[in-house]
Parts: sequence; C-alpha cells; structure tokens
Amino acid sequence: MTTDQPETDFQRFWRRLRQLGLNAYEARSYLVLIGHQRFKALELAARAHVPRQKIYEVLDSLVEKGFAQVVQEKTKLFFAVEPSLAVPSYLLRRSQALQRELTEQGRMADSLVTDLGAAYSEGKGGRGTLDYLRIVGDTEQTAVQYRRMLSDVRNEYLEFSRPPYAVDPLDEKLVKQARMRGVTCRLLIESGTLDQPHRQRLEEYAAAGVELGQAESLPMKLAVFDGERGMLALLDPVITKPTWTAVVFEHAGMGEAMKGLFENYWRRRLPEKADLAVSHTSVES
Repeated sequence: MTTDQPETDFQRFWRRLRQLGLNAYEARSYLVLIGHQRFKALELAARAHVPRQKIYEVLDSLVEKGFAQVVQEKTKLFFAVEPSLAVPSYLLRRSQALQRELTEQGRMADSLVTDLGAAYSEGKGGRGTLDYLRIVGDTEQTAVQYRRMLSDVRNEYLEFSRPPYAVDPLDEKLVKQARMRGVTCRLLIESGTLDQPHRQRLEEYAAAGVELGQAESLPMKLAVFDGERGMLALLDPVITKPTWTAVVFEHAGMGEAMKGLFENYWRRRLPEKADLAVSHTSVES
C-alpha cells in the first residue's frame, strides 16, 4: 500500500481513526488522501486497497463526515480536509446526533413505560401476596424508585442517611422541592467526616426548614414516605466486597413499623450542638 507514511505510523493512525468512528476503508482512504493533493476515485482505490466497487461509497461517506472534499474538473477529484478541522467538527456533529437520538429514545421510553405498565398490571391479573414488597439489586433502578417516591411525597419524608450511596440526599434538589410543598423532612445522618461543601448544604437545608440530626451509628439505610411506602437497604454480610440490596415497600403496616424505628433513633440523636462532622448517604445504593 502506498501511504507515504511509515507503516507503524500508518497503522497507529488507522486504529485511532477507527476508534473515532470511521470504518476500515474510510480510515485507510483518509490517510492516503492526507499525503497527496488530489486523487481520482479509482486512483485512490488502488492506493488505499479499497475495492473499486466500494470506493465511491467510501468517498461519499468521507465527504459527508467532513474528512474529504470534492472538486469537479474533467472528472471528480477528492482531497483531504485538514485534520484540525475535520476531527473536531466530526466529533461535534456526532455528539449532536447522539444527543438527538437520546432525546428521541427518552420520549419513546416514556411512552413505552406507560404502555408496558398497563400490560404488566393486566398480565398479573390482580395483586399477589407479596406485591407490596419488591427486591431491587440494581443501583440505578433503586435511584429511580427513590426519586419517584420523593417526587410524589405529600406529607412526610424520613431518612436514615449513611454511606455508601447512589443518591446523596444533601445533593438531591427534590428534597428542597418537597420542603417547599410543605412536606415535613427529617434526615438522620450517621456521624463521620463532612467536607466543607456538604457543611454548606446542611446550612442551606436547615434554612429551608429541613430537620437534620446525627447518630453515632445507624442499622441500615432507610427512607419512609408518608408513613406508608419507602425503601430500606441492607448490607450483604456474606460477600467480601460490601454491596447493598434494597427492599421497596408499599404497605401501611410496614411503613408504620419503619417510622417507629426512625422515631426511636431520632429521639436518641446526638445533641444539636455536636459538631456536624458527618458522612451521609441516601438509601439507594
């Protein structure tokens, strides 16, 4: 292959172009174009080892992606766009296309959740004996469930906050929004180390009317919403690497029991003047 570049450099550049998103033929063709002023399509096919029947498709794609330009003389001539222009503009267009795709997928997902939710309820044919308890092992799914409950809470939100966490309640805007709706919010935080940014958030929460307390230790991660639904997370005591499994509940009796547990620890919280050197977390990890 005539590339006018050392073979090791050519292969290295070829692999990096592939990582950016060009296919094998496109990457080879662009590297050959870089070393020459202009090429006819079939001349480039021979030099870049691209099948003749594929070369026009490859060049059209390079032009579309911004790596090549074409001028019309007696025949079409192709030349490379300067890499400092081609690569950044290609990545920008690709990022914009991915963002549009994600936005469209988000709209489709909302519709799909609604449709599949109806089918799921119908397929169950009524509630089972343990439908009010669900075990969730995936961190992201737990976080989604947590935020959904926090968005829907009407009267009271209680939480045991301890590490590790997936959603930090002191970073969660939904807590402040709930307080602005008139929801009573109380967070009991396990003592530990609190950095300055989190100290500032504690002050902001207190100013917003969120009640904060700290305890020397907490038995689990727990969030209770309106005294009737919520989630708790327990540390797996068997495996070497600590992991948490969440149990989501929608049961008035369970909610009452978990609220009682919270109230018990809240009564035994550390004095308010104690140093707020605490490490905090949300139940969903």
